Amino acid sequence: MLQIFDMSDPSRREAGIAAAAVALRRGDLVGLPTETVYGLAADARSDQAVTAIFAAKGRPRFNPLIVHIPSRAAAERLAAFPPDARKLADAFWPGPLTLVLPRKPAAGISDLATAGLDTIAIRVPAHPVARAVLVAADLPVAAPSANRSGHVSPTEAGHVVADLGDAVAVILDAGPTGIGLESTVVGFDRNRATLLRPGGLTRADIERVLRTPLAIPADDPDRPASPGMLAKHYAPAAAVRLDATDVRPNEALLAFGPSLPAGADRAIAIRNLSPSGDLAEAAANLFAALRDLDRVSGKIAVMPVPDEGLGEAINDRLRRAAEGR
Repeated sequence: MLQIFDMSDPSRREAGIAAAAVALRRGDLVGLPTETVYGLAADARSDQAVTAIFAAKGRPRFNPLIVHIPSRAAAERLAAFPPDARKLADAFWPGPLTLVLPRKPAAGISDLATAGLDTIAIRVPAHPVARAVLVAADLPVAAPSANRSGHVSPTEAGHVVADLGDAVAVILDAGPTGIGLESTVVGFDRNRATLLRPGGLTRADIERVLRTPLAIPADDPDRPASPGMLAKHYAPAAAVRLDATDVRPNEALLAFGPSLPAGADRAIAIRNLSPSGDLAEAAANLFAALRDLDRVSGKIAVMPVPDEGLGEAINDRLRRAAEGR
């Protein structure tokens, strides 16, 4: 039976963290808030628990999962760190950065969680609830976004309930997530840092630490090296039309900035990611706005978003949402 704990209630917080830790150790699934999006958490060491993630999400088995751990020291027990990976971990952990690193032979992580690769995707989350659960459970936790595979990622506990329901044993409701985009994923090809997925940490911030440009890999849709590299991903059921400069009949509008396009008055519904044109606000609102519009219309027109800073990650998610439509 699904248990939902309101983490804003001090009398429920400790009980919720304890219940989540017990559920994880038992092999059950937990809806876990992070600073990026809500994760669907399970024991990363257990084939059975990881299989339950795939079953709940309907997720392709070849798509690797991110393993969440509470500290850099815990990460070094699982993976080898090239010098640039150490620089990034020092600069951005805890935080919205995932590193794809060579997996140590004795890591003890399920091969299902790494999709059979010799690398492992690792993150140290910054959200206090996630960190408390990781410490209480005392195990590495695989936690992709807590939604059906390919659907819009969840930024509120209600999104987890809507997509997954009783497939989850415990959901910790900590309110809307702060960043609203998944973590940025960086891998290392011949020890050179490579941007595998743009996300809540900008390319510019990473390159400032490394003092060199990030490399960009060629996508392999048949065998992604990182979560979030499938061509069609983060997708609503509605058809998505990008770079819209007008609104057509029967379309809802996903807007950005203070000025609306021609025909906005006939939009079925409008959600503005940021009326002031702030990319951080737009990122935080992206997935919730897509879910809202998906409920009211079969077509969504999306205004252009600047492809800079967090706009790079926003546009990546929008392109994947529109793939094949």
